[in-house]
Parts: sequence; C-alpha cells; structure tokens
Amino acid sequence: MRKYIEDILAETQAVLFDLDGTLVDSMWIWKSIDIEYLGRFGISYQEGLQQQIEGMSFSETALYFKEHFQIPDSIDQMKSDWNAMAYDKYSREVPFKPGAERFLEELKARGIKVGIATSNSIELVGAVLDALGAREMIDTVVTGCEVAHGKPSPDIYLEAASRLRAQTSRCLVFEDIIPGIQAAKAAGMYVFSVEDPYSEQFRKQKRAQADGYIRDYMDFF
Repeated sequence: MRKYIEDILAETQAVLFDLDGTLVDSMWIWKSIDIEYLGRFGISYQEGLQQQIEGMSFSETALYFKEHFQIPDSIDQMKSDWNAMAYDKYSREVPFKPGAERFLEELKARGIKVGIATSNSIELVGAVLDALGAREMIDTVVTGCEVAHGKPSPDIYLEAASRLRAQTSRCLVFEDIIPGIQAAKAAGMYVFSVEDPYSEQFRKQKRAQADGYIRDYMDFF
C-alpha cells in the first residue's frame, strides 16, 4: 500500500477530503440530532433517513426536512438550530479518523494542496478544525451550500479544484459515502473510499465504485 500511494501522490496536485466519516469520526452525531430535532415537533425518527439525505448540502437537507416532515420553521432557523445542537460535540467530541492527522502532515510536507469538500455547514467545519488544531493544514473549504447542487453532482469537487488551481485529473479524493464517490468520479478525479461504520452496509458498492479502498489512513504507513 505504501508504494501504491507513493506512486499516486507523485502525480497529485491536490488532495480533497469529505469531512464527516472521512477525515473525522463524526457520523454518529447526526442520527441522535435528527431524533432529538424531530421529537421537538412530535415526529418519530424514520429508519433510513440518513441514507435519504446523504450527499445533500446543509440547505438541501433543511429543505428536505421542511417539505417531508412539514417543519414550520424557516430554512435558516432550522440550520441555526442544527448548528447549535452539533457545535459542542464538534468542538469537544469529534476526533480525526485514525492516521488522518499524520497523513495531512505528510501532504503539507510534500507541498500538496489540501481541501475539504463537505455537505456540512461552514460553522461546524470551523469548530472541528479549530478543536483539532488543523486549520493551517487545510488550504480551502467548500461547502455544499456554496455550489448549485450537492453530491452526487460534481459541483463541489470542481469548485474545490478550481480554488486550488489543480487539474481535476490530478486530484485525489477521499470519501465515505456513495454519492460522494459518484461526485468525485463525475469530476474526473481519482477516488479512495474510506471505511466507516455508518456506511458499512454499502462496503461492496463503495469498493466497486471507487478506485481504491482504505480502512483508515494508517493503511498508508
């Protein structure tokens, strides 16, 4: 695996990471937030909800909740509430995926640009990067709310590559969900699928659709 990644990095101008479930271990947060949030309106959580909304931007997810569950609050209020509910956890309880910090350090040492392309909010991205002391390791952050369409559209990855002035064919992407893998492939990028308990049931599909597969970043060391 070490020789494999060395050969890939030799041709790579930028490495782009999804955030949740890919760079940091945070997917566990959102089911509990959805249960609590829907409960405020007397609505029971529906199994499979996470799969229905995966890849959507923060705004797209709020619109889905509003229309599907008939939430009376505005989109902006919903997003504000979710940020407030998640902020403390992202600031205190979310760690890097194993080996991720070491891998980021190696990328910076090689002079390879690093970006995050996430469906999450910019507030929560900032919270976790500050908590992990990782802001200086990241050259750009693009959120789904900044582009026209969320994953599996390639928009977010095309925007990240543009900001980093990297050729799409020389971008390496790490993703943990199928819509994210599809988005990066549609952008013409090389994609590693990252194992995560949340998407364990889709492991075969993830491996089939990505160019490579890792359990975590320690596989590179």
